[in-house]
Amino acid sequence: MSRKESNESGIIIPKRDAVRPVSIVDEMKHSFIEYAMSVITSRALPDVRDGLKPVHRRILYAMHDMGLTAGARFRKSAAIVGEVLGKYHPHGDISVYDAMVTVTQPFSYRYPLILGQGNFGSIDGDSQAAMRYTEAKMSRISGELLADLDKETVEFGPNYDSTRTEPLVLPASVPNLLLNGVLGIAVGMATNIPPHNLGEVIDATITLIDNPKATNEDLLEHVQGPDFPLGGIVYNKKDIAQAYTTGRGSVVARGNADIEETKAGKYQIIITSLPYRVIRSNLIIKIADLVQEKKLKGIRDIRDESTDDTRIVIELKSDANPQRTLNYIYKHTELESNFGYNMTALVDGVPQLLSLKEILHNFILHRKEVVRRRTEFELKKAEARAHILEGLSKALDHIDEVISVIKKSKDTGAAKENLMQKFKFSELQALAILDMRLQKLAGLERKKVEDELHEKKKLIAYLQDLLKHEKKMLFIIVEELKKIKETYGDERRTKVAARAVQSISDEDLIPDKESVLVFTSGGYVKRSDPDEYRKQGRGGIGVIDMNTKEEDVITNVLTTSTLSDLLFFTDKGKAYSIKMYDIPEMKRSARGNSINNFIALSSDEKVTSILAMPKEMKKLEELSLVILTKHGLIKKVAADSFKNVRRNGLIAINLKDGDELLAAGFVMKKDNIILVTRNGQSIRFAESDVRQMGRGAGGVRAIKLGKNDNVVGADIVRQEYQHPLLLVISDLGYGKKTLLSEYKVQHRGGSGILTSKVTNKIGYICAARVIAPGETELITISEKSQIIRVDLSTISKLGRATQGVRIMKLREGDKVASIALL
Repeated sequence: MSRKESNESGIIIPKRDAVRPVSIVDEMKHSFIEYAMSVITSRALPDVRDGLKPVHRRILYAMHDMGLTAGARFRKSAAIVGEVLGKYHPHGDISVYDAMVTVTQPFSYRYPLILGQGNFGSIDGDSQAAMRYTEAKMSRISGELLADLDKETVEFGPNYDSTRTEPLVLPASVPNLLLNGVLGIAVGMATNIPPHNLGEVIDATITLIDNPKATNEDLLEHVQGPDFPLGGIVYNKKDIAQAYTTGRGSVVARGNADIEETKAGKYQIIITSLPYRVIRSNLIIKIADLVQEKKLKGIRDIRDESTDDTRIVIELKSDANPQRTLNYIYKHTELESNFGYNMTALVDGVPQLLSLKEILHNFILHRKEVVRRRTEFELKKAEARAHILEGLSKALDHIDEVISVIKKSKDTGAAKENLMQKFKFSELQALAILDMRLQKLAGLERKKVEDELHEKKKLIAYLQDLLKHEKKMLFIIVEELKKIKETYGDERRTKVAARAVQSISDEDLIPDKESVLVFTSGGYVKRSDPDEYRKQGRGGIGVIDMNTKEEDVITNVLTTSTLSDLLFFTDKGKAYSIKMYDIPEMKRSARGNSINNFIALSSDEKVTSILAMPKEMKKLEELSLVILTKHGLIKKVAADSFKNVRRNGLIAINLKDGDELLAAGFVMKKDNIILVTRNGQSIRFAESDVRQMGRGAGGVRAIKLGKNDNVVGADIVRQEYQHPLLLVISDLGYGKKTLLSEYKVQHRGGSGILTSKVTNKIGYICAARVIAPGETELITISEKSQIIRVDLSTISKLGRATQGVRIMKLREGDKVASIALL
């Protein structure tokens, strides 16, 4: 009975019992799995053996069929795409042409498989011309992928409409999966393998052939890492090793960038290579956008001077820090990017995550199979030819009888049968004899047949022996690989840095330069460039530094790096910490910002000392921090006690009523400490005279003070100083340098010795500093904000009991507030 019936319009409608209910969940699951497997195996993932996706394999095979070898003439890309579509690839022409373009681009493939003529796109992101305008043919290295294809070396399968066959894999004499890498996104999985240097990959393959037990670490002695087409730098051999061992990982890649100084004394950043798959024009646009948005400062101009090679020139302003600018570009653009390894490929049609060793192992298995099949093909061909030659040789030995049999035969068929019957020839031999020309009867021609037969027998014996011995087959594979390396090997383009690239923090983008910190009694702070203070001769009147309020005076001046951690010590014995670069840089005449914008001081608390923390942790562990008070007490505490200071501060010293924290400094073992008082007394003692205490302790006596006297200056005499000098400044602008050898080392707690005569002419002592090696200039600031910068060499070297020379000419009613050494 028919299961279908027609309605009046002739449309066939299935009967009700012909409809089969199906679960939509099961149908969706089944259909999606089929679709996913189709994408995985037939489109997105490469075969581990030849490193090609089906579309690339079909393009190369179609070009092989068309005779478009490296020595042939170019053909229109449209003709090639048409050939691929018509015979092998059941997808759109755009997908085929895009795939063809990719393997042609020298910036996408380390060893391009196709040579292009015309516009095949650019590293600037320009798209390729239409296929009707471009031409192509295979490159020489593609010939190595297709070599011996006609010798039954690989399996063939039906094409999409079963009208012809196509190779399921190419013979591939080279491990193309590693040479050119691959990027593919399938359903539920992806692959991302970078390109590599041919010589390194072949050396690793030979190593694995010679020693099948070689580890990934052994192979990585040859394969240094990825070798991108346009160079660049990859970092951290540890990360590289992990990626090749596990098949997954991430490696930092950077473009090459150099800092060059022009003849005019200005700096340029020259970018000569980019990370893999970075579009050059996009990088330039990104840098320009950062400049326009004022996020990237210090750039005057950007030029693209690229030709075949990349050359991007970034001109910097005169005040820009080149390295910091480059660090910012690295952090905020694709000039530094991560390459994520995902070495997934098809092994026997199944996707697998592979290590370097597993990829090479599968390639070696493939080559063994190819060489075995090639050997069997050549053996079969040699045996067939030897069989013919044996018949010809036997016929020539009995030529008169052979001719007689042929002459007596009725026709060719009869002649063949008669020869086979009388001389026991095979059908092939009989046909070959009947096709033999009379010239074979000549002596030399007969000799050629015998020589050829001899050679074929030797070849047959060699090929049979080869098939019996795997080691000999592997030797052939190694020799072929060596020949390919000799032919196509080239220098590595990508540099490999053993160290890990340092992650760029916000601090790395701050220029590491010397800055002057100025602090006032009113709590205003600013940071300035030392060049703001032009050098003058001593005895001058100086220039205005900052617009302070009438009742405000400058109390602290410090020179240190913009990257330093600053410790602010207050009269209440507390310590606070901020970064130097957190304080905005201002002009010399600027007033500054309130310190309360940066640290949380109480209403009756004021900063009395500022100290820059050393950057190196090791150095910090070797240091102690000494704290001195106005009443002559001293305390020593471990310096690392202040490496992590809370925003609301830490207790630095417990003070007695009426005392104030005056100064702080870092000391090392065998250093000396020197104190100077308002009335010109001083004392020098060893740091070991002060035992180390807890952070909350009070302290011990450093100097015994006279009536109406207090400590105004203190500094550290480093053990490594050669012939150190003490600089003493009075509040009326006089100063001198004195050799510290005139100050004998005493025990702490004494009254000390005279360091300067205090008179009405020079006033009281207001500051004292030990001149450290490398300090060559003095900045002196008055209470009314006059400032002068002079060479230390212009200040006289005088004895302890002298008054000194004029350093700064003060206006009436003004006094020196503080000093700083540069």
